Amino acid sequence: MGFKEELKKYQELVNKELEKYIRKEECYENILNNSVEYSLMAGGKRLRAILVIDTYKLFKEDYEKCLPFSMALEMVHNFSLIHDDLPEIDNDDFRHGKPTNHKAFNHATALLAGDALFNQAYITISEELKRTSEKDDYDLLKRKIRAFNEFSVATDRMIAGEYLDTELEGKQISKELLQYIHENKTGALLKLSVRMGAILAGAPEKDIEILSKFADKIGLAFQIKDDILSEEGDQEIMGKPVGNDKEMEKCTYVSYYGLEGAKKELNKIIDEALKDIEQYGEKAEFLKGLTIYIRDRNK
Repeated sequence: MGFKEELKKYQELVNKELEKYIRKEECYENILNNSVEYSLMAGGKRLRAILVIDTYKLFKEDYEKCLPFSMALEMVHNFSLIHDDLPEIDNDDFRHGKPTNHKAFNHATALLAGDALFNQAYITISEELKRTSEKDDYDLLKRKIRAFNEFSVATDRMIAGEYLDTELEGKQISKELLQYIHENKTGALLKLSVRMGAILAGAPEKDIEILSKFADKIGLAFQIKDDILSEEGDQEIMGKPVGNDKEMEKCTYVSYYGLEGAKKELNKIIDEALKDIEQYGEKAEFLKGLTIYIRDRNK
């Protein structure tokens, strides 16, 4: 199976699993639930959930055991996108080719839909911890508690990075601060995806550290590519406006290095990331393909 076919298969798996968490019952807050579903099931790459699953599979085949954590990660990611699109942050009108949540519903509903997704992620993981504790599997419970802790810390770091990205609009900053912003804003959840998959699978510590270095690089590469696409992407393909970063005077890799410099930096980081996972051989073929996809994607 080629990379694109495997990616599509993973995306279908994630979408099917996420459907289980949609609240369909009739209730007074139906519109809020519809708003949550609107964003959670809008599509997207599902890279974070997929990274959890595929990293888990480097060490174990029973990937079903990591699905609740990967679903929770998608919930938190989509919470961040809803809030990111609000007028106070990026003020975007479109995402995935559709009106953003606050345009499809209203500002208050979108804000609360983001809150609901954030909380649903914690409900999902806490219920998984409860189930595991009832089975008296202490080693598995320890791994899940560690993954839960890292999940919480990474979410905190993502919020901090988003704050700095917004607060520093229009200001000159150092290379170190630029990297710090994006290691947190974008990199924290991508690094978490890889670490969480390895931790839940009971991977040796040396492998968790190797994969963490790999994840640091693909997280940074993802952000650099986002910055490049914001400068020269195709709005029809991306499903959202191009040029917002420049208009809002955001601190990006393009604003710091220039377009060609950012592309050079991207290629360098991708090459380093691929070297990090060479030792896993054929088992890491999908991760290698995903790394190249991050570099070459057009949306």
